[in-house]
Amino acid sequence: MKVVVVGAGQAGVALAAKLRALGHDGTITLIGEEAVPPYQRPPLSKGYLLGDMGVDRLTLRGDAFFAENGIDLRLGAPVTALDRQARVVTVGNDAIPFDHLALTTGSVARVLPGAYPVRTLADVDRMRHEFAPGRRVLIVGGGYVGLEAAAVAAKLGLRVTLVEAAPRILNRVASERTAEFFRDLHRKHGVEIVEGAPVTEAQMAAADFVIAGIGIQPATALAEAAGLPIDNGIAADARGRVVDGIWAAGDCASFPWRGGRVRLESVQNAIDQAELVAANIMGAGREYSPVPWFWSDQYDVKLQIVGLGTGHDRVVERHSGTGLSLWYYRGAELLAVDAMNDPRAFMVAKRLLEAGRSPDPALIPDAADLKVLL
Repeated sequence: MKVVVVGAGQAGVALAAKLRALGHDGTITLIGEEAVPPYQRPPLSKGYLLGDMGVDRLTLRGDAFFAENGIDLRLGAPVTALDRQARVVTVGNDAIPFDHLALTTGSVARVLPGAYPVRTLADVDRMRHEFAPGRRVLIVGGGYVGLEAAAVAAKLGLRVTLVEAAPRILNRVASERTAEFFRDLHRKHGVEIVEGAPVTEAQMAAADFVIAGIGIQPATALAEAAGLPIDNGIAADARGRVVDGIWAAGDCASFPWRGGRVRLESVQNAIDQAELVAANIMGAGREYSPVPWFWSDQYDVKLQIVGLGTGHDRVVERHSGTGLSLWYYRGAELLAVDAMNDPRAFMVAKRLLEAGRSPDPALIPDAADLKVLL
């Protein structure tokens, strides 16, 4: 059985590795568009940009891993065509046949002319020379990537202005209280935050350089050209299957979840969904029902999020030493938790959500030990 994986990021590497771990003895071809070995993306806007992490620590697997596991890793090799009927993908002059094809093409940064994106290793390498103390940087976008870049720039002594067109930072992904926490944190570090206003040409002209953190979109061009279903990404079923013999996982894939369809942009989802697809290629027949979790590092604060707070009608606040956690409820149902420097709250909430349990909201603020909720 020949398996071809298109996309050599977190999901693609996890899928190929899991196939071998599960005993697949046919060929595995892992195709990456970038010319560098597969690497982690989250540290790009954190430790790597700050200079605390070298490129060697970004690498997901060493060359020896791919050789020892018989994985044909092709780098700097964009796929130009997918022929579903002939079951081949085209890379340069090569037509690579497959019995199963996994699309783990990830996502691409939304572009703002005149601004640096923050998505690939090359993106960050191109901008690193700009980070000199005293320079003015304008960051467009108040999501996690924009805020992380702002934290790095402020730490390095730059003068930072962040502009968010939505009414507030973190508008799409967190509550007003979480946004308030991080707004205050950044302002304490000298970052100017402008909300509810689009960026202007005058603002861009006044800056020494501009960074765009305006979101990402699923990389679906290859799938669209091949006529595969698209719905907020490549539309997979609960098992990760798009059509017979073609699968999708990671940032590029949407899937059924709680009566709707969702696409998750996280390392956890990339790995878990990819490993599930690998198992299903091997015949497991399992469905994907994740409890999503995410994280962000800004200054000395680690934000850990579990669940999705979409549709909440109440937020319960809990203070614990130097930590703060926000518990999102819809009625009596716990949906999600944001934990700022409170790993215990995160872990307890994760176990509760995985078990499908919702503690009484009245118990959250004053419980001496959150473990009693379990």
